[in-house]
Amino acid sequence: MRAESELRRLLDVMAALRHPETGCPWDLEQTFATIAPYTIEEAYEVADAIEREAWDELPGELGDLLLQTVFHARMAEEAGRFDFADVARSIADKMIARHPHVFGTDGPRSTADQNRAWEARKAQERAERAETRVLDGVALGLPAMTRAVKLQKRAARVGFDWPSTDQVLDKMAEEMAELVEARDHLGPEEVEAEFGDLLFVMANLARHLNVDPEAALRATNEKFTRRFRHIEDRLAEQGKTPTDSTLEEMDALWTEAKQVERVSRPWPSP
Repeated sequence: MRAESELRRLLDVMAALRHPETGCPWDLEQTFATIAPYTIEEAYEVADAIEREAWDELPGELGDLLLQTVFHARMAEEAGRFDFADVARSIADKMIARHPHVFGTDGPRSTADQNRAWEARKAQERAERAETRVLDGVALGLPAMTRAVKLQKRAARVGFDWPSTDQVLDKMAEEMAELVEARDHLGPEEVEAEFGDLLFVMANLARHLNVDPEAALRATNEKFTRRFRHIEDRLAEQGKTPTDSTLEEMDALWTEAKQVERVSRPWPSP
């Protein structure tokens, strides 16, 4: 009951914010298109809190994400398209349909059986939406690397895939050579196209290695941030900043930061 009460309160708050006469001017100006980037951003902030194990921040971040759903549902209700109840019913119906072993008569399943049934159900849902092509339904709004992996997984289901990572690495070398060729002899459009091709192969390699490319890059971003802050701290001890330091000085401190990490975070024994 507490959850229902708080959810009702949130829906009322959004209705007040969108009231045409007494609502917030900023909220009233928003559309599905202008709110969509915030929805993506809030999802990343939820992932960030989980990555950092910031459990005290997570309720607030999940609340921010929930607000996005409520916001979209409110705008849809105002346009006579659907409301929040339709959103909640849709996902509840979907979960029940995809888990007959929990809500139906099917007996317990192994994880492998469940995954196969899940994929079969999703295929059925795509067919019901007249998505007949292999790559239909892979959302355009996904981060590009994530979408690349999903496109490749779909293609792999029908046999369009390299059997080993060696072939993916060979393709990566080929794409790198084509990028160098474009850089040296072609224009910016060709460079961008070849760079995209190389990223696409990198996503494929990540899939073959069972690596989440978004998670891997987030971790590297954090590593870069940590090491660059080490450079700033060490320069500050000398009364300097990166702006008035040479690349050689900063590169030496970067190497120092790597050594510090190796001492503090040694690789586990085999």
